[in-house]
Amino acid sequence: MLGGQMPIIVLKEGTERERGRSAQTNNIAAAKAVAEAVRSTLGPKGMDKMLVDGLGDVTITNDGATILKELDIEHPAAKMVVEVSKSQDQECGDGTTTAVVIAGELLKKAEELLEQNVHPTIITNGYRMAAEKALEILDSIGFDVKGDDEILKEIAKTAMTGKNIGASHDNLAEIAVKAVKAVAENADGKIRVDIDNIKVEKKYGGSVDDTELIEGVIIDKERVHPRMPETVKDAKIALLDAALEIKKTEIDAKINITDPNQLQKFLDQEEEMLRDMVDKIKATGANVVFCQKGIDDMAQHFLAKEGIYAVRRVKKSDMEKLAKATGANIVANIHDLTKNDLGRAKTVNQKKVGDEDMTFVTGCKKAKAVSILVRGGTEHVVDEVERSLHDALRVVGVALEDGKAVPGGGAPEIEVALQLRDYAPSVGGREQLAIEAFAQAMEVIPRTLAENAGLDAIDMLIKLRSAHESKKKKSAGLDVHTGDIEDMKKKKVIEPIRVKRQAISSATDVATMILRIDDVIAAKKSSPPPSGGGGGMGGMGGMPGMM
Repeated sequence: MLGGQMPIIVLKEGTERERGRSAQTNNIAAAKAVAEAVRSTLGPKGMDKMLVDGLGDVTITNDGATILKELDIEHPAAKMVVEVSKSQDQECGDGTTTAVVIAGELLKKAEELLEQNVHPTIITNGYRMAAEKALEILDSIGFDVKGDDEILKEIAKTAMTGKNIGASHDNLAEIAVKAVKAVAENADGKIRVDIDNIKVEKKYGGSVDDTELIEGVIIDKERVHPRMPETVKDAKIALLDAALEIKKTEIDAKINITDPNQLQKFLDQEEEMLRDMVDKIKATGANVVFCQKGIDDMAQHFLAKEGIYAVRRVKKSDMEKLAKATGANIVANIHDLTKNDLGRAKTVNQKKVGDEDMTFVTGCKKAKAVSILVRGGTEHVVDEVERSLHDALRVVGVALEDGKAVPGGGAPEIEVALQLRDYAPSVGGREQLAIEAFAQAMEVIPRTLAENAGLDAIDMLIKLRSAHESKKKKSAGLDVHTGDIEDMKKKKVIEPIRVKRQAISSATDVATMILRIDDVIAAKKSSPPPSGGGGGMGGMGGMPGMM
């Protein structure tokens, strides 16, 4: 700035700015810190984390997505890495820790290249080329699943290893495969699995082995009147999105009553209207009613007299599952209800689970919605079983959809690393360095598996490379229980190909995005609005409230 000239202020006062190598270093450090936070949870021998939120609620888990979701992360680059785990969870349900750990390692290797004065753009180009090649290599080592129940069970068990669910893997894996196959739909020659059609209901008490699959729907509600039947065989089910109550007028109205008889007539009229509603339901042949809205006390009495089982205030999502399971149509107006709108189920009954009554709708023919009742000794156990089941259901679903799987135990990562090292010299230029760095980064998965199992990581990596390179065993992976290099297909450690594809793609995307940032401009945080109400304009843009 020349003497006597006024400084030009472009950014608002209080704005912080970091640029160049400093910005890159800080972003990479933040992303690596997130990866390190979940790294110890990877694999069957991974440890759990205890997370306590601001309200004192405790979560105990080793699910990467859950851990990162519960952490209150501030740094913007670290938040980008958390997004990787979210997208992995939404896309595949499993592999969240893998994706985050690979992203952290890619950035660590990139940092080493930056110190050797390799430009970030060259690194990102090399990483993208390596990721494309890695996906090709994965396809070459994948094998067909073809809806084989045994393979699907092993995929579910692999996803649940390391989770805190005791010795219940077999039972839960079988439940997961049955549930997914029940809701799988064939559309245009392709299998589609919507996991939302599987309702998971949690109730603590009993043991994890008491977890069961219900071929129908569980509703966490009891019947509205004690005189209604507890069990209805050969149920004809009406689903109502309308209240069995007297409608209030939309406009304000006042009625002057001068005679007690007139009041009685009003009451009789209301009763008649409610009786008429129940008669309409009875006329269709329905003996079970699920109502999304309220049911008047008088209507409950009439339904009980007719021997109709009724549940009120059922959630919209549960109504949709009931419709899919029983074949019923959800009707918005009672006067439009016909016998063709009714669904069918063998039994609707009320059972006590733990200390609460629940309604079970079972024996639905070709039910396209099923339920899983999760049990466990404590609330924390039940929550972890639910998370494990979520992973198992998702991986079985994606394996069915894609029809392809790969061996686990670090086998695909080692194979990808080896083939990328052969591929790098054919590219030439400085991108070759980035591809070799990518290959090294992929080995972080088997290395971490070994570390978490208390094994010598370097010895295990050398043995794995030897098995893949000299013996051409593409399925050779690390058995963390014995510390030996085994054929993962024979050991039945199998993962869906989509889990690995998504982990590599999303980790590469976030690593390249963070590497390309050379300037971080952080605006001054706005001060919280003054307590005690005040005007709506207080605290806007850091300005005092103007009244």
